[in-house]
Amino acid sequence: MRLGLVTYNIAKDWDLETLIQVCETVGIEGVELRTTHRHGVEPTLSADERQKVRQRFEQTRVKLVGLGTTCEFHSPNRDELQRQIETAKQFIVLAHDVGAVGVKVRPNGLPEGVPKEKTIRQIGEALRELGDFATGFGIEVWLEVHGRGTSDLGVIQAIMEVANHPQVGVCWNSNREDIVDGSVKANFERVRKWVRHAHINELWREDYPWRELFGLLRDANYEGWTMAEIPESADAVRLLRYYRALWRELTRP
Repeated sequence: MRLGLVTYNIAKDWDLETLIQVCETVGIEGVELRTTHRHGVEPTLSADERQKVRQRFEQTRVKLVGLGTTCEFHSPNRDELQRQIETAKQFIVLAHDVGAVGVKVRPNGLPEGVPKEKTIRQIGEALRELGDFATGFGIEVWLEVHGRGTSDLGVIQAIMEVANHPQVGVCWNSNREDIVDGSVKANFERVRKWVRHAHINELWREDYPWRELFGLLRDANYEGWTMAEIPESADAVRLLRYYRALWRELTRP
């Protein structure tokens, strides 16, 4: 496993150069760039601008791992659903152009008045379409465990069973809802075979079994990224140095 950083929220106001320099300084190995933040890596970039982003990451040991979108596929409005799918496709092309590995998308709730099974199928079919599209670009699509009702790992499992695509995986999100009787094992096992990416948060909090999670990832032969998604800080460099030290201790076999 490797430690990376999600630019939401701690790095939301950093430009790309600041982000890379901080990561180099504290030993963070990779980044997931969240859309709308100051680094400005968005589908609106020109071909030349995309090439410059790619070249900048090729000049550093910091890996551009993924692009974090807000694309979601639960809306019962067909026009809105199609708009979200097309936006996700734009991010897939962008990820390919700038040298990222994957694109994070999310479910964001179960609409009222719509049968749960219908929404699950709709999200899964949208992901399958994206998986087909992403195959041509060598990009993975990561479904974040997110949203009211949709952060239930049983729902995520059902969505993934509908999607059933080799380019589509799960982004574990380290939610408190994962925990059953103090353990995340039962819920982790629901999606274990699909976990391709992971978000982690405040490792100093004792209400989440971090050492167990890292053990489960290790037992699943997970060799991907654990991306720190933590609040901003007035002394981010100092905080991230402590965070890396704690991560190293918790991930120790």
